[in-house]
Amino acid sequence: MAKQTDPVPAARPFLKWAGGKTQLLDELEKRLPEEIRTGKITRYVEPFIGGGAVFFYLNRHFSFEHCDICDVNKELILSYRVIQNSVQELIAELENLKSAYFSRAGDMQEQMYYEVRNDFNLNLTRIDFDEYNDAWIERTAQIIFLNRTCFNGLFRVNRRGEFNVPFGGYKKPDILNQENLHTVSALLKKTRIHLGDFTTCQEQVNDRTFVYFDPPYRPLKRSSSFTSYSKDGFSDADQVRLAGFFRKLDGSGAKVMLSNSDPKNEKPQDTFFDSLYAGYYVGRVPARRRINCKGTCRGDISELVITNYPQPDE
Repeated sequence: MAKQTDPVPAARPFLKWAGGKTQLLDELEKRLPEEIRTGKITRYVEPFIGGGAVFFYLNRHFSFEHCDICDVNKELILSYRVIQNSVQELIAELENLKSAYFSRAGDMQEQMYYEVRNDFNLNLTRIDFDEYNDAWIERTAQIIFLNRTCFNGLFRVNRRGEFNVPFGGYKKPDILNQENLHTVSALLKKTRIHLGDFTTCQEQVNDRTFVYFDPPYRPLKRSSSFTSYSKDGFSDADQVRLAGFFRKLDGSGAKVMLSNSDPKNEKPQDTFFDSLYAGYYVGRVPARRRINCKGTCRGDISELVITNYPQPDE
């Protein structure tokens, strides 16, 4: 599986996603297992798909026989399945939202945002997340609309599972990108989409698989745990459980990569991940804090890239 010289059309994330990996793609590519380039690896598995930056990037540059993506966030998986199966109907819904939004003045745009958010939250208990139906299409359009018009492009829910991000007030939000949605849909038609936690993917992993884990990051500070992508959050106990699953997949012969925050940015003596992944390759790569309401709190930091195979700087 040599790197493609003529990449497939460039499918890109259809949602802005806190913690997305766009800024780290070059560093992650340097650390890909050589077996991807030689053709030994034929399957790609990503258990925390999120915005999908790595999934889309790898599929632009490499050709996999099989792809499996998974997430515990049922709203996110609903959206991926709608784009996979009903992209034209979704585009029509988004066109209606876009036209209505841009036909209004500033204060009325904000009012529309909160009307859509309220409707989205009211329907939370009414929607059938188990059986594909037309209501999924409208809900996906609302997710994309809210994501593109909310503050900082976050996807955040409260303990009740309600979307609670305030209005962003951007002048020209990119509510509808038809070309990208069609390209994403074409890729997803060749992809299996799973709802569940990270262990759901176990049956899809063998010794010809590359697995990339991008879990909700461990907060660098106790006060910074805004990353509620699902109502149940992701605790230190979950991080420990994930490390155990990492070891299990290592035992299957798969090549495995995981990224996370580096606690040593704030506390040099904090060896939480170094201890948790003792015996594996723990690399540190440069990154920037990007999601913070205060610009002064954004800056250079390092992030962890952990693999079960040697990295270039090892």
